[in-house]
Amino acid sequence: MDFQHRAGGKTGGGGVASFSDANRDRRERLRQLALETIDLNKDPYFMKNHLGSYECKLCLTLHNNEGSYLAHTQGKKHQANLAKRAARDAKEAPAQPAPAKPTIEVKKFVKIGRPGYKVTKQRVPDTGQQSLLFQVDYPEIVDIIIPKHRFMSAYEQRVEPPDRKWQYLLFAAEPYETIAFKVPSREIDKSESKFWTHWNKETKQFFLQFHYKFERPGGDDRDEEYQMPPPLLNSDLPPGVAPPGPPHGSGNMPPPPGNMPHGAPPPYNMMGRPPPGMGGWGPPPMGSGPPKPVPPPPPMAPPSEGDSDAPEN
Repeated sequence: MDFQHRAGGKTGGGGVASFSDANRDRRERLRQLALETIDLNKDPYFMKNHLGSYECKLCLTLHNNEGSYLAHTQGKKHQANLAKRAARDAKEAPAQPAPAKPTIEVKKFVKIGRPGYKVTKQRVPDTGQQSLLFQVDYPEIVDIIIPKHRFMSAYEQRVEPPDRKWQYLLFAAEPYETIAFKVPSREIDKSESKFWTHWNKETKQFFLQFHYKFERPGGDDRDEEYQMPPPLLNSDLPPGVAPPGPPHGSGNMPPPPGNMPHGAPPPYNMMGRPPPGMGGWGPPPMGSGPPKPVPPPPPMAPPSEGDSDAPEN
């Protein structure tokens, strides 16, 4: 903009622009910016008529140039009409069906019955771990089929009310029915030597064995090989060494009074005699010198003449 030759301005410097000039300059800058970022050829509502002016087919407005149309697209009227058109199109558009979920076809075959089985309970003598050995016989199994197994939670089945204390072990092979065993729901030791399966193609027998992890009663976390040391015998002591006394607080002796330290002599009433200075029961203390003579009894006064209790001569 040319701000020279204006009131309050000087040659060579910019003058004070009015509000209308600043607004016109702002619209021109926005038009140039919009032309760089917006392609009018892709706008479905932009149309150029035979008179050389531009129209908005959505709002039915006329514009002299492209900048005027771009300024119109940023206005409230055009934005409100866009929201109304989007809502109407969404309402009139047919509801699209939800995508179909992938379905797995269940393989159908003729079942000939349940297979024979044998369950053996075992316990490892060293660690005390409990284990179960399953033997399932499939004499009529298809040659290319290998029996499969899996553990199922109690909440997956619908035959019995779910109980978190139990789980199910399933065995399946064509053309036999699937069988399940109800086993305790405890943590299983899945190490290589504690959990294994074997399929014997000659005898057509399937074996599975698993061990439960060892659980100590009461939650004792001590090591299994830890043992209390044997008591120390007096014969094992070296010569001249006294045997150790009982540990503090052991035995059947009652604890000392609260104000008496450990190791102090017991009070007098616990030794079988009263405190010093008090007469009474118990033998007198033994002295180092000869025994003192016992004093004679005090003399008795003669009876008086007027005493009625005196005997008559």
